[in-house]
Amino acid sequence: MTGDLERRYRRVLRLLPGWYRQQWEQDMVAAFLDSWLTGDREADEYISKVAGPSWAEVTSVAVLAVRLHLAGPGTPRRSAWGQAIRRAVLAVALMHALLAVNVLVFLMWGRRLVGWLPAPPASLVVAPGGVWDMVYYLVCLAWIVIFLTLAFGHYRTARVLAVPAIVPGVVALLQAQLTGIMPAPFGPWIFWVLVDFAPVLAMTAFHRDAPPTAPRPWLLALPAGYVLVYGPLLALQVTGNFGWLPDFSGLCCILVSLACLAHAPRARSRQATGPGLWSLTLVLLAAVAGAYRIVTLTDYLHDPHLINVSLVELLIVLAAVALVAPDAARALAATPAPPPPRPRTMAT
Repeated sequence: MTGDLERRYRRVLRLLPGWYRQQWEQDMVAAFLDSWLTGDREADEYISKVAGPSWAEVTSVAVLAVRLHLAGPGTPRRSAWGQAIRRAVLAVALMHALLAVNVLVFLMWGRRLVGWLPAPPASLVVAPGGVWDMVYYLVCLAWIVIFLTLAFGHYRTARVLAVPAIVPGVVALLQAQLTGIMPAPFGPWIFWVLVDFAPVLAMTAFHRDAPPTAPRPWLLALPAGYVLVYGPLLALQVTGNFGWLPDFSGLCCILVSLACLAHAPRARSRQATGPGLWSLTLVLLAAVAGAYRIVTLTDYLHDPHLINVSLVELLIVLAAVALVAPDAARALAATPAPPPPRPRTMAT
């Protein structure tokens, strides 16, 4: 009588890892069926044909599957990927926070909100905008808060804030698609997919079974990163050397390459069994930066010089990643697996 409903639920549960299904599938199916069935034969027969799984239940299973695949027990490889993804998400959130700080600095400087600062060059003054500019500034503030909450270990709060933070970007892109006018300084589609949507989706790797994050290094990285990254860029802008400014994808390639070069001596000095989680993290970030660079090559089809510059950036990223790739491979085999997760209901 309940065969059809049970089969539908079992198809959804195939998203979960096999080791988890083997232990909990029967209990989960029984709980799902109990939530629908009434005990009345005719009513249950009708329910078995038309009911469930609901979208909320499918989403709950999918989120649980992502969590278990990223950080479930069983293999060192799964543990390494989970930790590397969490670090990569924090790095992307840091980049968002750095962008946000830079936007707010230009806002305060251009509007003369800090009296002791000298007037900015005319080339850096941005004309007052409308509602979309205010939305963009709020998104920038939200990303600073998201980064801080992730660094301090408040993962649920970060996820709650991150979802609405990426909505204005896709709305602006859809409006630009329909009208041909970009209403605010949001990034292109590839930026939204790789730098907004993908990291927010990957935040499911942050959960109560994940190893805690040490906040101090990440908090120090925010002011240090702004001085080291945007300090030189600001100097180039103030002096009018705009031709030396890389675009965002180029900047990502440069930063990842420098990080790989800085980490390479430590990666080479590890023992053969040493966990190279930072190397694996850098490989992930390099893959994102490289994909971004490849897609944005189409923006420079009219300029062979910029095409050559972009290709050189890609080659530099590949060479830099090659220095840490062996250590990243060791991380997939040497990281100890985390403890088995506690049994949980679908609501958690």
